[in-house]
Amino acid sequence: MQTTLNQGHSTTKRTKLELLNNIFENWSGAKAVAINKLPASGSKREYFRITGEHLSAIGAINEDAAENRAFIGFTNHFLSLGLAVPEIYFTDLENHIYLLEDLGDTTLFQFLIENRNNGDFPAELVEVYKQVLRQLPKFQINGSKKLDYSICYPRSSFDRQSMQWDLSYFKYYFLKLADIHFNEQLLEDDFNTLIDYLQNTDCEYFMYRDFQSRNIMLHEGQLYFIDYQGGRKGALQYDVASLLYDAKADIPQNVREQLLDFYVKEVKQYLNINEKEFKEYYYAYVLIRIMQAMGAYGFRGFYEKKAHFLQSIPYALQNLEWILAHVKLPIELPILTEVFRKLMTSEKLLKYKPRTRRKSTLSVFINSFSFKHGIPEDPSGNGGGYVFDCRAIHNPGRYEEFQTLTGKDKPVIDFFAKEPDVHEFLTNVFALVDMSVEAYDERNFTNLMVNFGCTGGQHRSVYCAERLAEHLRQKYSVQVSLWHREQD
Repeated sequence: MQTTLNQGHSTTKRTKLELLNNIFENWSGAKAVAINKLPASGSKREYFRITGEHLSAIGAINEDAAENRAFIGFTNHFLSLGLAVPEIYFTDLENHIYLLEDLGDTTLFQFLIENRNNGDFPAELVEVYKQVLRQLPKFQINGSKKLDYSICYPRSSFDRQSMQWDLSYFKYYFLKLADIHFNEQLLEDDFNTLIDYLQNTDCEYFMYRDFQSRNIMLHEGQLYFIDYQGGRKGALQYDVASLLYDAKADIPQNVREQLLDFYVKEVKQYLNINEKEFKEYYYAYVLIRIMQAMGAYGFRGFYEKKAHFLQSIPYALQNLEWILAHVKLPIELPILTEVFRKLMTSEKLLKYKPRTRRKSTLSVFINSFSFKHGIPEDPSGNGGGYVFDCRAIHNPGRYEEFQTLTGKDKPVIDFFAKEPDVHEFLTNVFALVDMSVEAYDERNFTNLMVNFGCTGGQHRSVYCAERLAEHLRQKYSVQVSLWHREQD
């Protein structure tokens, strides 16, 4: 049951922790035991996991009142249709805060990374994506009925103005900052040609707007959908393009085509559509979505200096390269095509291009250990490498239910998945180790040792060692050996 609170002072007069404590206590009837900020995304919204003795919830703070109204209005509408979105427990819109159902931390993107093996896309993942695509028309078609589009933010439809904003975002925050030269008027002419073409589609459906793997959650065996506050009226093609050309998800092209065919069949259960015409417009929407995303990579990466956004650039360029080679749109976009080709050969962008996979001579030895028994010796005799002290991380070994388990057991894995300090710790570890792996591999070195230590060598160090091994196997072709010294 959603409760509303519209009293109190502004967030400038009351601290965020006070607000989160108050809203949690008003909802649950008990004080919060812990409040942990969740990792930041690309927006200005802030999210916190609030934990009580028996309940947990996600607190959201967002100073943009119009965006809050859109999210809450959409959520209530979708819940009324039985769609899988988070329940809203409590709102305090005067203070720009609301309380959401806690859906855990496993996004579709995280699930994808954990289940890919050396770049393969296993059948299990294809089935999960099909489940997602079964749900998408329910939002787009069923969800559009009786939806109050007046609450949309910032516009009620993906119209000419919205498209122009996205293309300008790409032009000024990506092309300009990447030092790509172009004739501005001729490029604008191509933009207008593309917009004119896109506006011929049927745009009477709910367009989720940011339908991608980080906005889909897997919780207790079910799919849930989040972050649709930017939704508006638009074409069906945009959201499926967003999902299948989600840059870092790096879905193989044959799988994309298989999933697109599956989605079209699902849509045909609701609507009578011309499949050939649908797919022609689809690839035009793929283009505008890629450009919008690249604008975000440029703004967050080049301008705001958030390096992880730059990591998506090579995948976006690979997608553009495939489209240029295989897709023929029924419109001419000569200057835009020329700009895309300049992007492919830009020296500034080449440094973000992932290294070509080759057989590597590098072996990475990853160990977990207890500091009580000393740091493991390097059997290669090279010395060096890394020793990471995991004792700053919240220790599940303090709790009786985890004492006989290790960092490989699901209850402990689930415990760490809810701890923001673990995510931050491993993000920094991955960045440092990646730097050494790439340098060592380039120089044909043969050994790198990475050690994770904690008090008992049972929970924190084991979990971190497992996550690094998983990360390296996914990203590189190096040989990875894993040893849990205190367990073996």
